[in-house]
Amino acid sequence: MSDDLGKDVLPLPGEAIDPVAMARRDLKKALPRRFYTRAEAVEQGAAFVLHLDGRPAKTPAKQLLALPTQAAAEAIAAEWREISDTIDPAAMPLTRLANSALDGVALQSAEVTDEILRYAGSDLLCYRADAPEALVKAQAAAWDPLLAFVEEKLGARFICAEGVMFVAQPEPALIAVRDAVGRIAARGPSMFFALAALNVMTTLTGSALIALAVGLREISAEAAWRAAHVDEDFQMHIWGADEEALRRRARRWSEMEAAARLLDLVS
Repeated sequence: MSDDLGKDVLPLPGEAIDPVAMARRDLKKALPRRFYTRAEAVEQGAAFVLHLDGRPAKTPAKQLLALPTQAAAEAIAAEWREISDTIDPAAMPLTRLANSALDGVALQSAEVTDEILRYAGSDLLCYRADAPEALVKAQAAAWDPLLAFVEEKLGARFICAEGVMFVAQPEPALIAVRDAVGRIAARGPSMFFALAALNVMTTLTGSALIALAVGLREISAEAAWRAAHVDEDFQMHIWGADEEALRRRARRWSEMEAAARLLDLVS
């Protein structure tokens, strides 16, 4: 692999895990051409490493691009096999997420957990509209079952408010969320990949509780995505579709889908 390939198409060491920003940045660059014939997952010790033409691939920080399960490594190898002429980072969400896990989350797991907790402290599900009635009902239909699940499954009761006025959440609820993040991260052979996936789902939806519902297999990634866009969908119903917003949502959905898939593959 070219020494410059990683920094051309993948997040830099220490770079924030923001898949949308990374895609925008990368689209401004000239895309490198495919230089390999074979992409495969090779067992190496207790991990599975992406090999390109028999050579181990590395992250931008020069670590082996190694996954904790064969299924996850095979999925990433498939991304590289699907490349045709040019290596387009927008088409490689699993690879970018794996690199973020290895080069970023592995070194900052406590900070990543704290970031998820910050979202829980002002979670999307807890801030409700007071009008119009149709939006109030749409939010309740999508979000109330998730809050009920969190209370029943985690013992975490969150407080809702109307409007944008900040409401402090009970400390026991936030502790319960932290414990749930820890349980999901510990479910597979490598916590860093699970944490990276949870973080991406949290930031993309604006809700740690939605991400946890996916991580705990209460809802699908598709259902989570619909719940995260209740407000936006309501506005589009009133004012009509915004084509640019829909294209942006589609790009973000590819990252959401990849995060949910990686979480399953490493668990």
